[in-house]
Amino acid sequence: MSDNPADLSLGYFLAGEGNDPLSAPPSFTRWMQAGAWAVELYEPEMLASADARTAITYDGKPQSVINLCSYNYLGLANHPEVIAAAHDALTTHGLGACGSPMLSGMTDLHRELERKLAQFLGREDAMLFNSGFGGALGTISGLLRKSDVAVLDNRSHLSLRDGATLSRCRSEKFEHNDPVSLAASLGRNQGRRQLVVIEGIYSMDGDFGNLEALIDVADAHGASVFIDEAHSILGCGEHGRGAAEKFGVEDRVRLTYGTFSKAFGALGGFVAGSRETLQYLRFYSHPYVYSCALPPVMAAGILQALEIAIREPELRARLWENADYFHAQLRTLGIDTGTSTTYVMPLVIGDRERMYRLGHELRARGLWVAPVDYPAVPQDRICFRACVTALHTRTDLDEALNIIEDTLVPTARIAQSA
Repeated sequence: MSDNPADLSLGYFLAGEGNDPLSAPPSFTRWMQAGAWAVELYEPEMLASADARTAITYDGKPQSVINLCSYNYLGLANHPEVIAAAHDALTTHGLGACGSPMLSGMTDLHRELERKLAQFLGREDAMLFNSGFGGALGTISGLLRKSDVAVLDNRSHLSLRDGATLSRCRSEKFEHNDPVSLAASLGRNQGRRQLVVIEGIYSMDGDFGNLEALIDVADAHGASVFIDEAHSILGCGEHGRGAAEKFGVEDRVRLTYGTFSKAFGALGGFVAGSRETLQYLRFYSHPYVYSCALPPVMAAGILQALEIAIREPELRARLWENADYFHAQLRTLGIDTGTSTTYVMPLVIGDRERMYRLGHELRARGLWVAPVDYPAVPQDRICFRACVTALHTRTDLDEALNIIEDTLVPTARIAQSA
């Protein structure tokens, strides 16, 4: 193992050390101590809400920042009507659901949210999860069996990969958004039930799933398709129903999966589809059966957020105007944003030590972007991730761009000439 902490990553510490499984590997602890200056950028303490401008603790004191770390794409997390609806529910329904939905039931707010989601998405039924990660994991693991095959894009979110692992099915991968690679993967398992797992928007690359072409390949091989719309629901499509609506493939997808922790501005996840399929899933999805239901205060806030998103499409329009503007300006500056075409944008640095050093410079100057290290992204694509929202003003974005130009552009030129 290298003596230089900058040469290591989380992937080096998966094997156990010593005889006690409850003790952290000593080499990991030493690595954390040696890289404390980098670790400081993670788990920052927020001092205000997820607004376009907020405050965090940095270097031991409050720091005002332009917030490009938030999934609050439509600004619904802090919308006055959403807060009011949640406040009312807190008064009438209390804080928690206090039990599994299977045994302890759900409130009238939960049932109304299921009905409204199903109606919005044109499905027969919907079911709610208290976690977006747990919902994706529970849907995949609840539907697949040991004899099945999960065929996942190699950029698939960990929740989807963990769901396949929990089901004990065979897992295959195909190259990101590549129909030819998908066809080869499907061809290796002909005769078995296969589920192709793709995403509406990929959370690290910020690009759309190649939905139509990949669904064509899946159909040709008799495979089913699962699309995770976590980052695309409410943000994409004429009516906000996600990437499947945007690309005209809704009728070819039998289940719609999404989360409430992005554009809804809340917490949890959901899946919508046929009544029979969801009835089955309610008994076989472990995160649903064995977890406490979503807090009713969340259900009330999400209901109001859904109503606002439906009646105010201008929020979605503003999100895309901001995203397109920010993309164009980043291109002018020569910043590598990979294949991103959405409001999720990697700012590729490609070198771990430089990324962390620049991360401190950006944060000290009042710009909050997320440092993304391997294995979340490939070693040569280590980056900052910026998320643009409808809440950002042109002044916010221009100020952020000025900080990026002053901080990232000079080092990018030095790296290119080295």
